Amino acid sequence: MQNLKGLLSGSDIRGNAVEYDGNIIDLTDEVVFAISKAFAYWLSAKTKDKLIIAVGHDSRISAERIKTQVLNALKLSGCIVLDCGLCSTPSMYMMTQYEKVKAHGAIMITASHHPYHKNGLKFFDSLGGLEAEDIKSILHLAQTESSLKGRGGKVVKDDYLKYYCDTLIEKFKKATNEQFPLKNLKIVVDAGNGAGGFFVDRVLKPLGADTSGSQYLEPDGMFPNHIPNPENPKAMAAISECVIKNKADLGIIFDTDVDRAACVAPDGQEINRNRLIALISAILLEETPGATIVTDSVTSDSLTEFIINRKGNHHRFKRGYKNVINEAKELNKVGVYAPIAIETSGHAAFLENYFLDDGAYLIIRILIKMCQLKKQNKSILSLIEELTDPIESQELRLGFSHNCKDQKTAADNILNRFEQIASKKFGFKLASSYEGVRVNFADGWLLIRKSVHDPIMPINIESDKEGGVYFACKKLYSILKKFKDLDLTNLKKLLAEYKAQKKNKK
Repeated sequence: MQNLKGLLSGSDIRGNAVEYDGNIIDLTDEVVFAISKAFAYWLSAKTKDKLIIAVGHDSRISAERIKTQVLNALKLSGCIVLDCGLCSTPSMYMMTQYEKVKAHGAIMITASHHPYHKNGLKFFDSLGGLEAEDIKSILHLAQTESSLKGRGGKVVKDDYLKYYCDTLIEKFKKATNEQFPLKNLKIVVDAGNGAGGFFVDRVLKPLGADTSGSQYLEPDGMFPNHIPNPENPKAMAAISECVIKNKADLGIIFDTDVDRAACVAPDGQEINRNRLIALISAILLEETPGATIVTDSVTSDSLTEFIINRKGNHHRFKRGYKNVINEAKELNKVGVYAPIAIETSGHAAFLENYFLDDGAYLIIRILIKMCQLKKQNKSILSLIEELTDPIESQELRLGFSHNCKDQKTAADNILNRFEQIASKKFGFKLASSYEGVRVNFADGWLLIRKSVHDPIMPINIESDKEGGVYFACKKLYSILKKFKDLDLTNLKKLLAEYKAQKKNKK
């Protein structure tokens, strides 16, 4: 069997599942079968009972092939397998919590927002999503072909998503004390042809919402309209246009497996990234002043100011949804009340909801507040009207050169040398950061770091002055051109664009 270590991506397993542009398929039937058996073996150490494992998938074209292998592996291991079909990642974890089913573990077949040819596996036990170390152990077990010798395994298919939807509806009705709290509200959803289309018919409509005009609800693993990703400009433009066209009170967009979300105001304003964090922070801090909001590292300084002005504390941590979740858990353990861990990507995990990153739950929380504000003749935007956006912002993704043999070591060396050069020779002021190197310059900041999932080095830049990003990029190029392991193509292209814009203005 192939070496499985390369399939580890953060705390997930991801790989090529469909032939594309000459790529090698590494999520083969054999690999998926072995990993699924290894998970059952790993999970069996946690219970003496007959294992019950839930299995679900998003809309990817490789989902059925992979699910067949997962179901067969678990059945042959003697497990009772709950075939949940098309569903969301959060609903799969919740299968370990419902008294009616109480699965010991769950497997979600998804690769989040990645292209159609990718797929992967996310694993849960009753305590939450597995950590990277757990996945390493499972991959080792798969490599050594460890498995259970079970009997009586069977697959039970049912509408298990109903439990999840009913839970969201019940929470909404209890919070508003109304049977149809969304009556007279028009809410449109863009599911990006992922798994989130269920939210319209099975959550919003039962709560009384008018959802006409919602788009791309049908599952289509080729994602023909846009990438299901709240960070993608094309995706956000699509839901903004939908809101304006349908004169909706709110627009909602999910990623492929519904563990991330963003929304759009009635005037088409995007509420994602820093604005989304500010919105939910305002809601939570109104409920509990003094709370700590845990975010990833690429949030704006203006967001920090916004949170402080609302009697809250802003705690930045490393990028990666498991990183911010685990940091929030640790803070709560030592007595620091942190009700949420949220990334600019749209991952949001609430203390009150098992610290499960759940895009649908985030939206429910926002909609509940929206209903309350409507009774006061206020809009949802009133909560973030004091948040200032940077004049300019830019995200760059730099790959490595073809000659770079060890990207991890190269990235560490680049960050170490960048920190020294940026402060000593180029006048950047070092700022505290839990990952990468964050520096301040006149009227702005930039952060360079290693990616959690991909072999790249992302760079985020913000400035409160026109031309500030161009200034930072020129300084950045002066430093990074010294590092032969980096591919600076994207940075050179951006500099050329800025230079052309500056020339045209003259």
